[in-house]
Amino acid sequence: MTPDRAAVRILVCDDHAVVRAGLLALLDSAPDIEVVGEAGTGEEALALAAKLAPDVVLMDLQLGEGIDGVETTRRLTSAPGASPHVLVLTTYDTDADITRAIEAGATGYLLKAERPDELFAAIHAAAEGRPALSAPVAGRVMANLRRPRPTLTDRERDILTQLARGIGNRDIACALFISEATVKTHLRRIYDKLGVDTRAGAVAVAKEQRLLP
Repeated sequence: MTPDRAAVRILVCDDHAVVRAGLLALLDSAPDIEVVGEAGTGEEALALAAKLAPDVVLMDLQLGEGIDGVETTRRLTSAPGASPHVLVLTTYDTDADITRAIEAGATGYLLKAERPDELFAAIHAAAEGRPALSAPVAGRVMANLRRPRPTLTDRERDILTQLARGIGNRDIACALFISEATVKTHLRRIYDKLGVDTRAGAVAVAKEQRLLP
């Protein structure tokens, strides 16, 4: 460990035991990183973070049953008192995943294909509250910033507003006096325009680009 830098205390959250074991072995090889705990679910991560007060939580997005990595990130970063920084480490790099994680408060977003030295550097950056993004992720973020905002019709905005309220297709159809088939058609067009493939992704992108009232 270098004398001028204290070890960064890490909590690893990944639902695959083999992946966690590999990460723990890798992180153990870094002299200025200390793994203080490991979790296999979002609920475990929340409980351990409250108990162990890590500097950084290394967070996977897909966690099997229970709350996912995005919701876990949101709860970690919004908890009262000193909150850990969250560094997402995942195989998923869609626009919707990136947007949701950053909106939830993640300090960084790394892909599991990164080299170990890049992971170590990102952990230290996250511990200091500095953004850390994989090159492909940074490229997507920049491309999205440069991309013109999508133009939605008034009806598509109405449907997006209903989506943000968590309303299903049948209730949206009733609220807007249209058929379920029409709702599905509008949803496909909304997904295409926003570059997403899920309802959560559509809402996240719409909020990011201020397309919702």
